[in-house]
Amino acid sequence: MKKILLICVLAGNALIAQAGENDGNTAGENQAVRHHVKHHRKSHHKAVHHHKIARHHKAVHHYKVASHHDSHAQQVSGSAAESAKVAAILDATPVTEQSAKAVLANAATEQAVVERHDKPIAAPDASLAMKYDTSLSLFQPHSSPKLLSSFALVYDEQTQRPLYTKNPDAITPIASITKLMTAMVVLDSKPDLDEQISVSDADQDMLKGTHSRLGVGTTFTRREMLNLALMSSENRAASALARNYPGGTAAAVAAMNAKARELGMTNTTFRDPTGLNSQNVSTARDLVKMVAAARNYKLIHQFTTTASRLVEGQRGRELRFNNTNPLVKSNSWEIGLSKTGFINEAGRCLVMQAQIRQRPVIIVLLDSVGKSSRIGDANRVKKWIESASAQAVSMHRG
Repeated sequence: MKKILLICVLAGNALIAQAGENDGNTAGENQAVRHHVKHHRKSHHKAVHHHKIARHHKAVHHYKVASHHDSHAQQVSGSAAESAKVAAILDATPVTEQSAKAVLANAATEQAVVERHDKPIAAPDASLAMKYDTSLSLFQPHSSPKLLSSFALVYDEQTQRPLYTKNPDAITPIASITKLMTAMVVLDSKPDLDEQISVSDADQDMLKGTHSRLGVGTTFTRREMLNLALMSSENRAASALARNYPGGTAAAVAAMNAKARELGMTNTTFRDPTGLNSQNVSTARDLVKMVAAARNYKLIHQFTTTASRLVEGQRGRELRFNNTNPLVKSNSWEIGLSKTGFINEAGRCLVMQAQIRQRPVIIVLLDSVGKSSRIGDANRVKKWIESASAQAVSMHRG
Protein backbone atom coordinates (compact mmCIF):
# COMPACT_ATOMS: atom_id res chain seq x y z
CA MET A 1 0.00 0.00 0.00
CA LYS A 2 2.87 2.36 0.83
CA LYS A 3 4.49 1.63 -2.55
CA ILE A 4 1.26 2.47 -4.42
CA LEU A 5 0.95 5.76 -2.53
CA LEU A 6 4.56 6.68 -3.27
CA ILE A 7 4.21 5.88 -7.00
CA CYS A 8 1.00 7.90 -7.27
CA VAL A 9 2.47 10.90 -5.52
CA LEU A 10 5.66 10.85 -7.57
CA ALA A 11 3.77 10.41 -10.81
CA GLY A 12 1.42 13.24 -9.96
CA ASN A 13 4.27 15.58 -9.04
CA ALA A 14 6.16 14.69 -12.20
CA LEU A 15 3.16 15.52 -14.36
CA ILE A 16 2.61 18.79 -12.55
CA ALA A 17 6.24 19.70 -13.09
CA GLN A 18 5.96 18.68 -16.74
CA ALA A 19 2.88 20.91 -17.17
CA GLY A 20 4.79 23.89 -15.75
CA GLU A 21 7.69 23.36 -18.14
CA ASN A 22 5.40 23.13 -21.21
CA ASP A 23 3.73 26.53 -20.88
CA GLY A 24 4.84 27.28 -24.51
CA ASN A 25 3.21 24.18 -25.93
CA THR A 26 0.02 24.11 -27.89
CA ALA A 27 -3.38 24.28 -26.13
CA GLY A 28 -4.12 20.69 -27.12
CA GLU A 29 -0.91 19.49 -25.55
CA ASN A 30 -1.63 21.50 -22.41
CA GLN A 31 -5.13 20.04 -22.26
CA ALA A 32 -3.71 16.53 -22.54
CA VAL A 33 -1.29 17.25 -19.73
CA ARG A 34 -4.08 18.63 -17.54
CA HIS A 35 -6.11 15.50 -18.28
CA HIS A 36 -3.24 13.25 -17.15
CA VAL A 37 -2.66 15.35 -14.03
CA LYS A 38 -6.34 15.19 -13.13
CA HIS A 39 -6.38 11.42 -13.73
CA HIS A 40 -3.36 10.78 -11.48
CA ARG A 41 -4.68 13.11 -8.76
CA LYS A 42 -7.87 11.03 -8.71
CA SER A 43 -5.78 7.85 -8.47
CA HIS A 44 -3.76 9.38 -5.63
CA HIS A 45 -6.88 10.34 -3.64
CA LYS A 46 -8.43 6.94 -4.29
CA ALA A 47 -5.27 5.18 -3.03
CA VAL A 48 -5.22 7.34 0.09
CA HIS A 49 -8.90 6.58 0.68
CA HIS A 50 -8.31 2.82 0.40
CA HIS A 51 -5.30 3.07 2.71
CA LYS A 52 -7.44 4.77 5.37
CA ILE A 53 -10.14 2.10 5.04
CA ALA A 54 -7.57 -0.68 5.24
CA ARG A 55 -5.94 0.97 8.26
CA HIS A 56 -9.33 1.24 9.96
CA HIS A 57 -10.16 -2.44 9.32
CA LYS A 58 -6.73 -3.52 10.61
CA ALA A 59 -7.20 -1.45 13.72
CA VAL A 60 -10.66 -2.89 14.35
CA HIS A 61 -9.41 -6.43 13.70
CA HIS A 62 -6.45 -6.15 16.02
CA TYR A 63 -8.52 -4.40 18.63
CA LYS A 64 -10.87 -7.40 18.60
CA VAL A 65 -7.92 -9.80 18.79
CA ALA A 66 -6.41 -7.91 21.70
CA SER A 67 -9.78 -7.61 23.43
CA HIS A 68 -10.45 -11.33 23.03
CA HIS A 69 -7.13 -12.32 24.54
CA ASP A 70 -7.48 -9.59 27.11
CA SER A 71 -10.64 -11.21 28.48
CA HIS A 72 -8.75 -14.50 28.92
CA ALA A 73 -5.62 -12.91 30.29
CA GLN A 74 -7.55 -11.28 33.12
CA GLN A 75 -7.83 -14.75 34.68
CA VAL A 76 -4.04 -15.10 34.84
CA SER A 77 -2.52 -11.74 35.78
CA GLY A 78 -2.89 -8.01 35.42
CA SER A 79 -2.35 -8.13 31.66
CA ALA A 80 -5.87 -6.83 30.89
CA ALA A 81 -4.67 -3.26 31.30
CA GLU A 82 -1.81 -3.91 28.85
CA SER A 83 -4.24 -5.29 26.25
CA ALA A 84 -6.48 -2.25 26.67
CA LYS A 85 -3.46 0.01 26.12
CA VAL A 86 -2.57 -1.87 22.94
CA ALA A 87 -6.13 -1.53 21.65
CA ALA A 88 -6.18 2.19 22.44
CA ILE A 89 -2.87 2.74 20.66
CA LEU A 90 -4.10 0.86 17.60
CA ASP A 91 -7.24 2.98 17.52
CA ALA A 92 -5.36 6.26 17.73
CA THR A 93 -2.28 5.76 15.55
CA PRO A 94 -1.56 4.59 12.00
CA VAL A 95 -1.27 0.85 11.56
CA THR A 96 2.15 -0.27 10.42
CA GLU A 97 3.49 -3.72 9.69
CA GLN A 98 5.57 -3.53 12.86
CA SER A 99 2.64 -2.47 15.07
CA ALA A 100 0.45 -5.24 13.67
CA LYS A 101 3.16 -7.82 14.38
CA ALA A 102 3.58 -6.44 17.89
CA VAL A 103 -0.13 -6.78 18.61
CA LEU A 104 -0.24 -10.33 17.32
CA ALA A 105 2.85 -11.23 19.32
CA ASN A 106 1.34 -9.80 22.51
CA ALA A 107 -1.95 -11.60 21.91
CA ALA A 108 -0.15 -14.89 21.24
CA THR A 109 1.92 -14.46 24.40
CA GLU A 110 -1.17 -13.82 26.51
CA GLN A 111 -2.95 -16.82 24.99
CA ALA A 112 0.07 -19.03 25.71
CA VAL A 113 0.04 -17.89 29.33
CA VAL A 114 -3.68 -18.61 29.61
CA GLU A 115 -3.32 -22.06 28.10
CA ARG A 116 -0.36 -22.91 30.31
CA HIS A 117 -2.16 -21.88 33.49
CA ASP A 118 -5.38 -23.60 32.53
CA LYS A 119 -3.59 -26.94 32.74
CA PRO A 120 -3.08 -28.69 36.10
CA ILE A 121 0.52 -28.86 37.18
CA ALA A 122 1.76 -32.42 37.65
CA ALA A 123 1.72 -33.54 41.26
CA PRO A 124 4.08 -35.97 42.97
CA ASP A 125 1.01 -37.74 44.31
CA ALA A 126 -1.96 -38.19 41.98
CA SER A 127 -4.40 -38.02 44.90
CA LEU A 128 -3.40 -34.38 45.39
CA ALA A 129 -4.12 -33.28 41.81
CA MET A 130 -6.03 -30.00 41.72
CA LYS A 131 -6.58 -27.23 39.19
CA TYR A 132 -4.12 -24.39 39.28
CA ASP A 133 -5.68 -21.44 41.12
CA THR A 134 -4.89 -18.49 38.87
CA SER A 135 -5.73 -15.98 41.58
CA LEU A 136 -2.63 -17.21 43.39
CA SER A 137 -0.38 -17.43 40.34
CA LEU A 138 1.40 -14.19 41.23
CA PHE A 139 2.78 -15.69 44.43
CA GLN A 140 6.46 -15.02 43.79
CA PRO A 141 8.26 -14.32 47.07
CA HIS A 142 11.43 -12.27 46.61
CA SER A 143 13.13 -13.71 49.69
CA SER A 144 13.23 -16.93 51.69
CA PRO A 145 12.49 -17.47 55.37
CA LYS A 146 15.54 -17.91 57.57
CA LEU A 147 14.92 -21.33 59.10
CA LEU A 148 16.96 -23.14 61.73
CA SER A 149 15.80 -26.60 60.65
CA SER A 150 18.42 -28.58 58.72
CA PHE A 151 15.85 -30.05 56.33
CA ALA A 152 12.66 -28.30 55.29
CA LEU A 153 10.01 -28.17 52.62
CA VAL A 154 6.98 -25.89 52.33
CA TYR A 155 4.53 -27.27 49.80
CA ASP A 156 1.58 -25.49 48.19
CA GLU A 157 -1.23 -28.03 47.76
CA GLN A 158 -3.14 -25.86 45.28
CA THR A 159 -0.38 -25.23 42.76
CA GLN A 160 1.26 -28.61 43.48
CA ARG A 161 4.69 -27.06 43.87
CA PRO A 162 7.20 -26.40 46.61
CA LEU A 163 7.33 -22.81 47.85
CA TYR A 164 10.54 -23.37 49.78
CA THR A 165 13.07 -26.20 50.05
CA LYS A 166 16.14 -26.84 52.15
CA ASN A 167 17.89 -30.17 51.61
CA PRO A 168 14.53 -31.76 50.69
CA ASP A 169 15.99 -35.06 49.47
CA ALA A 170 18.45 -35.72 52.29
CA ILE A 171 17.62 -38.92 54.15
CA THR A 172 17.35 -38.41 57.90
CA PRO A 173 15.76 -40.04 60.99
CA ILE A 174 12.19 -38.84 61.54
CA ALA A 175 11.50 -39.90 65.14
CA SER A 176 7.80 -39.80 66.13
CA ILE A 177 6.67 -38.43 62.77
CA THR A 178 6.56 -42.20 62.24
CA LYS A 179 3.33 -42.40 64.23
CA LEU A 180 1.35 -40.88 61.35
CA MET A 181 2.13 -43.97 59.28
CA THR A 182 1.40 -46.25 62.25
CA ALA A 183 -2.03 -44.65 62.61
CA MET A 184 -2.80 -44.95 58.89
CA VAL A 185 -2.07 -48.68 58.67
CA VAL A 186 -4.01 -49.35 61.89
CA LEU A 187 -7.03 -47.52 60.49
CA ASP A 188 -6.62 -49.18 57.10
CA SER A 189 -7.09 -52.56 58.81
CA LYS A 190 -10.63 -51.48 59.80
CA PRO A 191 -10.30 -52.52 63.45
CA ASP A 192 -12.87 -52.23 66.21
CA LEU A 193 -11.98 -48.83 67.64
CA ASP A 194 -13.94 -49.52 70.80
CA GLU A 195 -12.04 -52.71 71.61
CA GLN A 196 -10.04 -52.53 74.84
CA ILE A 197 -6.28 -52.98 74.49
CA SER A 198 -3.68 -52.90 77.26
CA VAL A 199 -0.08 -51.78 77.63
CA SER A 200 2.21 -54.75 78.23
CA ASP A 201 5.87 -55.28 79.10
CA ALA A 202 6.55 -55.61 75.40
CA ASP A 203 5.54 -51.95 74.92
CA GLN A 204 8.24 -50.59 77.23
CA ASP A 205 11.08 -48.71 75.57
CA MET A 206 14.08 -51.01 75.87
CA LEU A 207 16.00 -49.06 73.21
CA LYS A 208 16.31 -45.62 74.75
CA GLY A 209 14.63 -46.07 78.12
CA THR A 210 12.12 -43.25 77.68
CA HIS A 211 9.49 -42.65 80.37
CA SER A 212 5.73 -43.04 79.94
CA ARG A 213 2.77 -42.31 82.15
CA LEU A 214 1.02 -45.33 80.69
CA GLY A 215 2.06 -48.00 83.13
CA VAL A 216 2.04 -51.69 82.26
CA GLY A 217 -1.54 -52.91 82.54
CA THR A 218 -3.11 -49.56 81.54
CA THR A 219 -6.15 -50.33 79.42
CA PHE A 220 -7.91 -48.03 76.95
CA THR A 221 -9.98 -48.41 73.83
CA ARG A 222 -8.08 -48.60 70.56
CA ARG A 223 -9.55 -45.16 69.75
CA GLU A 224 -8.07 -43.68 72.94
CA MET A 225 -4.69 -45.27 72.25
CA LEU A 226 -4.72 -43.68 68.79
CA ASN A 227 -5.57 -40.32 70.35
CA LEU A 228 -2.70 -40.48 72.83
CA ALA A 229 -0.20 -41.75 70.26
CA LEU A 230 -0.99 -38.91 67.85
CA MET A 231 -1.76 -36.00 70.19
CA SER A 232 0.75 -36.61 72.96
CA SER A 233 3.13 -38.87 71.01
CA GLU A 234 2.81 -41.66 73.57
CA ASN A 235 5.28 -44.37 72.57
CA ARG A 236 3.62 -47.14 74.57
CA ALA A 237 0.27 -46.34 72.98
CA ALA A 238 1.79 -46.61 69.50
CA SER A 239 3.54 -49.85 70.43
CA ALA A 240 0.33 -51.36 71.81
CA LEU A 241 -1.54 -50.42 68.63
CA ALA A 242 1.06 -52.16 66.45
CA ARG A 243 1.23 -55.19 68.73
CA ASN A 244 -2.54 -55.60 68.42
CA TYR A 245 -2.45 -55.22 64.62
CA PRO A 246 -3.46 -58.39 62.69
CA GLY A 247 -0.24 -60.41 62.61
CA GLY A 248 1.43 -58.37 65.33
CA THR A 249 4.12 -55.69 65.32
CA ALA A 250 6.13 -57.23 62.49
CA ALA A 251 3.07 -57.26 60.24
CA ALA A 252 2.29 -53.65 61.18
CA VAL A 253 5.81 -52.50 60.28
CA ALA A 254 5.63 -54.41 56.99
CA ALA A 255 2.33 -52.69 56.24
CA MET A 256 3.93 -49.31 57.01
CA ASN A 257 6.69 -49.91 54.48
CA ALA A 258 4.18 -51.17 51.91
CA LYS A 259 2.08 -48.03 52.44
CA ALA A 260 5.17 -45.87 51.97
CA ARG A 261 5.86 -47.52 48.61
CA GLU A 262 2.22 -47.08 47.64
CA LEU A 263 2.48 -43.34 48.32
CA GLY A 264 5.68 -43.03 46.28
CA MET A 265 7.89 -42.49 49.32
CA THR A 266 10.96 -44.01 47.68
CA ASN A 267 13.47 -42.85 50.28
CA THR A 268 11.55 -43.94 53.37
CA THR A 269 12.09 -46.95 55.63
CA PHE A 270 10.36 -47.99 58.87
CA ARG A 271 11.83 -50.33 61.47
CA ASP A 272 9.42 -49.78 64.37
CA PRO A 273 5.97 -48.20 64.96
CA THR A 274 7.07 -45.52 67.48
CA GLY A 275 9.98 -43.71 65.86
CA LEU A 276 12.37 -44.52 68.70
CA ASN A 277 14.47 -46.49 66.23
CA SER A 278 16.81 -44.13 64.39
CA GLN A 279 16.61 -46.39 61.34
CA ASN A 280 13.14 -44.97 60.69
CA VAL A 281 14.26 -42.57 57.97
CA SER A 282 12.73 -40.40 55.29
CA THR A 283 13.14 -37.13 53.42
CA ALA A 284 11.25 -33.86 53.61
CA ARG A 285 9.92 -34.51 50.11
CA ASP A 286 8.64 -37.96 51.05
CA LEU A 287 7.02 -36.66 54.21
CA VAL A 288 4.96 -34.19 52.20
CA LYS A 289 3.31 -37.22 50.59
CA MET A 290 2.73 -38.91 53.93
CA VAL A 291 1.23 -35.80 55.52
CA ALA A 292 -1.06 -35.26 52.53
CA ALA A 293 -2.29 -38.84 52.76
CA ALA A 294 -2.73 -38.74 56.55
CA ARG A 295 -4.76 -35.54 56.31
CA ASN A 296 -7.48 -37.51 54.54
CA TYR A 297 -8.14 -39.59 57.67
CA LYS A 298 -10.79 -37.90 59.78
CA LEU A 299 -9.53 -39.35 63.08
CA ILE A 300 -5.93 -38.41 62.36
CA HIS A 301 -7.04 -34.86 61.64
CA GLN A 302 -9.09 -34.81 64.85
CA PHE A 303 -6.52 -36.38 67.17
CA THR A 304 -3.44 -34.51 65.91
CA THR A 305 -5.17 -31.15 66.36
CA THR A 306 -6.68 -31.82 69.80
CA ALA A 307 -5.07 -29.47 72.34
CA SER A 308 -5.40 -31.70 75.42
CA ARG A 309 -7.16 -34.76 76.72
CA LEU A 310 -8.16 -35.86 80.25
CA VAL A 311 -8.24 -39.64 80.72
CA GLU A 312 -8.71 -41.98 83.63
CA GLY A 313 -5.57 -43.95 84.32
CA GLN A 314 -4.85 -46.85 86.62
CA ARG A 315 -6.61 -46.89 90.00
CA GLY A 316 -8.99 -44.19 88.78
CA ARG A 317 -6.32 -41.49 88.67
CA GLU A 318 -7.00 -38.75 86.13
CA LEU A 319 -4.25 -38.00 83.68
CA ARG A 320 -4.07 -34.93 81.44
CA PHE A 321 -2.21 -35.29 78.18
CA ASN A 322 -1.33 -32.25 76.07
CA ASN A 323 -0.57 -31.87 72.41
CA THR A 324 3.18 -31.78 71.78
CA ASN A 325 2.65 -28.93 69.31
CA PRO A 326 1.59 -25.76 71.16
CA LEU A 327 0.52 -24.13 67.87
CA VAL A 328 -2.73 -26.12 67.87
CA LYS A 329 -3.87 -23.86 70.72
CA SER A 330 -3.14 -20.69 68.77
CA ASN A 331 -6.08 -18.78 67.28
CA SER A 332 -3.80 -17.44 64.56
CA TRP A 333 -3.24 -20.92 63.11
CA GLU A 334 -5.72 -23.05 61.15
CA ILE A 335 -4.13 -26.49 61.42
CA GLY A 336 -5.48 -29.57 59.67
CA LEU A 337 -2.79 -31.98 60.85
CA SER A 338 0.16 -31.81 63.21
CA LYS A 339 2.87 -34.18 64.43
CA THR A 340 6.10 -33.62 66.31
CA GLY A 341 9.07 -35.88 66.82
CA PHE A 342 12.33 -36.02 68.73
CA ILE A 343 15.24 -38.35 69.32
CA ASN A 344 18.85 -37.25 69.48
CA GLU A 345 19.62 -38.65 66.04
CA ALA A 346 16.68 -36.86 64.42
CA GLY A 347 16.71 -33.57 66.28
CA ARG A 348 13.42 -31.77 66.80
CA CYS A 349 10.93 -32.34 64.01
CA LEU A 350 7.53 -30.96 63.07
CA VAL A 351 5.15 -31.60 60.21
CA MET A 352 1.88 -29.76 59.66
CA GLN A 353 -0.88 -29.27 57.16
CA ALA A 354 -2.45 -25.83 57.56
CA GLN A 355 -4.41 -23.09 55.86
CA ILE A 356 -2.44 -19.86 55.55
CA ARG A 357 -4.23 -16.97 53.83
CA GLN A 358 -6.79 -19.45 52.43
CA ARG A 359 -3.83 -21.33 51.00
CA PRO A 360 -3.49 -25.04 51.95
CA VAL A 361 0.16 -25.81 52.63
CA ILE A 362 2.21 -28.64 54.07
CA ILE A 363 5.16 -27.70 56.24
CA VAL A 364 7.96 -30.18 56.97
CA LEU A 365 10.68 -29.15 59.43
CA LEU A 366 13.34 -31.71 60.39
CA ASP A 367 16.39 -31.64 62.66
CA SER A 368 15.68 -28.24 64.10
CA VAL A 369 18.25 -27.06 66.63
CA GLY A 370 17.00 -25.77 69.97
CA LYS A 371 13.94 -26.81 71.92
CA SER A 372 11.62 -24.17 70.45
CA SER A 373 13.23 -23.59 67.06
CA ARG A 374 10.81 -25.84 65.15
CA ILE A 375 7.90 -23.75 66.46
CA GLY A 376 9.80 -20.58 65.60
CA ASP A 377 10.46 -21.92 62.11
CA ALA A 378 6.77 -22.70 61.61
CA ASN A 379 5.84 -19.16 62.61
CA ARG A 380 8.49 -17.74 60.29
CA VAL A 381 7.07 -19.77 57.41
CA LYS A 382 3.57 -18.52 58.19
CA LYS A 383 4.64 -14.86 58.25
CA TRP A 384 6.60 -15.32 55.04
CA ILE A 385 3.62 -16.81 53.19
CA GLU A 386 1.27 -14.15 54.55
CA SER A 387 3.58 -11.38 53.40
CA ALA A 388 4.18 -12.84 49.94
CA SER A 389 0.47 -13.60 49.44
CA ALA A 390 -0.50 -10.07 50.44
CA GLN A 391 1.95 -8.71 47.85
CA ALA A 392 0.54 -11.06 45.21
CA VAL A 393 -3.03 -9.94 45.92
CA SER A 394 -1.95 -6.31 45.72
CA MET A 395 -0.25 -6.90 42.35
CA HIS A 396 -3.28 -8.82 41.07
CA ARG A 397 -5.67 -5.99 41.96
CA GLY A 398 -3.30 -3.37 40.62
